[in-house]
Amino acid sequence: MATADRITVVAATGIEARAARAALGSRARVVQSGIALRGLRGDPGPITISCGLAGGLRDDLPTGTVLIPREVRRPDGTMLTCDPELFAWLVRAARAAGCEPVDAPLLTTARIVRGPQRMRWAQQGYAGADMETGLLQSPRIACVRVILDTPVHEFSAAWENPALVIFRPDAWFDIPFLAREAPRCAALAARIVADALA
Repeated sequence: MATADRITVVAATGIEARAARAALGSRARVVQSGIALRGLRGDPGPITISCGLAGGLRDDLPTGTVLIPREVRRPDGTMLTCDPELFAWLVRAARAAGCEPVDAPLLTTARIVRGPQRMRWAQQGYAGADMETGLLQSPRIACVRVILDTPVHEFSAAWENPALVIFRPDAWFDIPFLAREAPRCAALAARIVADALA
């Protein structure tokens, strides 16, 4: 197993990064990247694990479903193949935690996927969507994402820029669900990464 100074765990938001730091301790460097990696500075290093939340694309995948994809579709349409060894570690850790992960491809997009777009991507075989994993550039990449929003429970598009949510009343209705579910789902993703690296 690689030493902790060679492993970077990338988490987009404060909720995801806090969960990762709490779970991982000194086992890896945790970087809060910002949405769509807007806050990522410098090279993440030779081994990068994307950890956090995802939007679900399929009706049969509820909030709390663990996604550990074998492949990630980049925004330019190319496919990123996740590192097989890291993938295997993460799958074992998820199963040890009592979760059967979904290994279908993940979609990285420039915008939150909503409405009919979810069905379109699901029909192409994608299980979930994020805005970061497919933007990462490292020799070895893997991903653990836990589904938060679903086709049944969609969020406002305002969440693409959380700083502006205060000006978007349509997003306020999402806050109770986010407050309840986002920390739980982020903690599950972080626990799986921590257990995989133990």
